[in-house]
Amino acid sequence: MTGENDTPTAPRRGLAEKRQAITRAARRVFGRDGYSRAGIDAIAAEAGVSTRTIYNHFAGKELLFRTVVQESTGQVGNAQLEVIDRHLAKVTDLESDLVALGLAWVGSLTAFSDHFALVRQINAEAAHLPKDLLEAWQAAGPRRAVVELGCRFGGLAHRGLLDAPDPERAAQHFVLLVGSEITQRSYWGAFPLAPAETEELVTTGVRAFLRAYAARPAH
Repeated sequence: MTGENDTPTAPRRGLAEKRQAITRAARRVFGRDGYSRAGIDAIAAEAGVSTRTIYNHFAGKELLFRTVVQESTGQVGNAQLEVIDRHLAKVTDLESDLVALGLAWVGSLTAFSDHFALVRQINAEAAHLPKDLLEAWQAAGPRRAVVELGCRFGGLAHRGLLDAPDPERAAQHFVLLVGSEITQRSYWGAFPLAPAETEELVTTGVRAFLRAYAARPAH
């Protein structure tokens, strides 16, 4: 016998699936065409829904873009927090653990290729996008991950492994030293570097970071 709550469940689940299909398709189209050139018709075709269905879920292209940026950034941010926890929860060899962290960090460029295609477009169109949208993007992902990394570096400093009076600034330097050259040379993951090259760049970045922040033995 069907319960009294079973009937409304299926429509809600169908709506959720359609919404997810729309946001996935929109991320691909915005990542390919950018915000200005992307059209609702193209997103509807990619999602396999009508334009009316999109407008039933989102008031317009700007709201859809904001939603896609927030949700996509949140997913990548959550993955970065998991990477930080996995590699820094128990540090046994500081350099090796930081290299492993760096490799996992830059690995997100290929693991979340649709997201970083979107990031390329955001950077290209930043001057024409609302500033509050850019701030929300930073807060939901990049800034949140750096804050957490700074907290972990603060813990390492407390243990005497790092000399980092400003752990959050140290975290920003780590991300730049480990990832910026890879990001630039791969064009935010559009043309991934060879694994050996990636490992070399991450390793040299970590060693530069440690030259600046590794705790010195007391004399």
